[in-house]
Amino acid sequence: MTQTPANPTPETSPETVERPVRDIAGDVVARVLARAGTARAEGGTQHSVYDGEQLELAERTALRRVANLSTELEDVTEVEYRQLRLEKVVLVGLYTGSGDAAAAEAEVSLRELAALAETAGSQVLDGVLQRRQKPDPGTYLGSGKAAELAAVVAATGADTVVIDGELAPSQRRALEDIVKVKVVDRTALILDIFAQHAKSREGKAQVELAQLEYLLPRLRGWGESMSRQAGGQVGGAGAGMGSRGPGETKIELDRRRIRDRMTKLRREIAAMAPARETKRSSRKRHAIPSVAIAGYTNAGKSSLLNALTGAGVLVENALFATLDPTVRRAQTEDGRVYTLADTVGFVRALPHQLVEAFRSTLEEVGQADLLLHVVDASHPDPEGQIAAVRHVLADIPGIDQVLEVVVLNKVDIADPDVVARIRGRERRTIVVSAHTGQGIDDLLQLISDELPRPDVSVDLVVPYHRGDLVNRVHLTGEIDLEEHVETGTRLLARVDEGLALELHAVAVRA
Repeated sequence: MTQTPANPTPETSPETVERPVRDIAGDVVARVLARAGTARAEGGTQHSVYDGEQLELAERTALRRVANLSTELEDVTEVEYRQLRLEKVVLVGLYTGSGDAAAAEAEVSLRELAALAETAGSQVLDGVLQRRQKPDPGTYLGSGKAAELAAVVAATGADTVVIDGELAPSQRRALEDIVKVKVVDRTALILDIFAQHAKSREGKAQVELAQLEYLLPRLRGWGESMSRQAGGQVGGAGAGMGSRGPGETKIELDRRRIRDRMTKLRREIAAMAPARETKRSSRKRHAIPSVAIAGYTNAGKSSLLNALTGAGVLVENALFATLDPTVRRAQTEDGRVYTLADTVGFVRALPHQLVEAFRSTLEEVGQADLLLHVVDASHPDPEGQIAAVRHVLADIPGIDQVLEVVVLNKVDIADPDVVARIRGRERRTIVVSAHTGQGIDDLLQLISDELPRPDVSVDLVVPYHRGDLVNRVHLTGEIDLEEHVETGTRLLARVDEGLALELHAVAVRA
């Protein structure tokens, strides 16, 4: 194992970025996590004048766990993990390529894993990387390198190992047996963050469903506690006639309960869909255009929504800070009404359980008239973020019919050369800073230009008792002339086809 600088002490702030990356494959990697970049900006959360009072953020930060407190248990016969405390973690990454490019990409991913761990409330002590052709089917790293990882864990005093990948149940158990601490993978970490941040009834149900899908094949027990039979000779002697037979183990009972719970959650989520569909169909019926905001987590989607509409939704310098979709009403300069929808953020290797659970929510993007793809222009690998988002969006029905505009956010701290490079590669881009307000007016003008315009011309008189139709023309149409005559309001305007039919049905002669 290569020699590295001293590890941070447990009192070191989790915001420390100059952490060494050990290479447990034996090759020297002379980089640090700070150079690899992070999925979130350094420093605390910075709010702009558009973000409002942020009461939800104050509520979230009101209760924090206290570091360095633990509950050590002596009798742990039935307890899966011996130490219950604020996790202090060691990160483990594995890459298969060769050369500096592959190592740099692995370090970017490991740095993002560090940001995920800190968002979940952990303290990152160290990170290790291994280069091998493919993961070991037994222990993911191989028995020798797993033993070296155990030494790193013991030296740093960590109580959790986080793997930058998805572990098979057998790999997780084998690795835990070697390192002697809890082992979680990237998927479990992301699910934990979602469970912390979900607030709405639908969001909580979606996250619970994803967690149960992940947990089902990974159930495990200690000793004989999960292998007791309900039938057999023991069951017959204890319960009498009718109970003899092969029985059912405790772990099988748990699996059955999990499947029943998953079925119930799917029914609940399906029952919530009509309410969302009703709102969506109402907007369609009244020809209200929609704009969807999507992008990588912590790219500034909520900040952009606040800057565009003054919605005051939660803004925090953390990954997946907001999960529940937010829809807000907005108007173009010429008075046309449209909706802005903020969606859940994406990340590299987003767990497929979450994509399936949140599919009903993501359909909002596929039915939008305009997609604002927000990109953190200050990130070291913005192209990788763009590719990761598009990989998830590709599975949404109707997404190929939606006009996409790449919104390069955080340009106030971005490298101008990187911004120019992305603008040269992408067909439609716009440069903004949701924090300073730079480019927001240009973005509003772009939205106004790209939203669908009404295409049916009308010249008629609407009776005064149907002022509701005149109001709809003001909201969704374009009026060239409006005057009041004896029999009603004369309108020379352009409206959608549905509204045109309603207007002609009530029109009177001037």
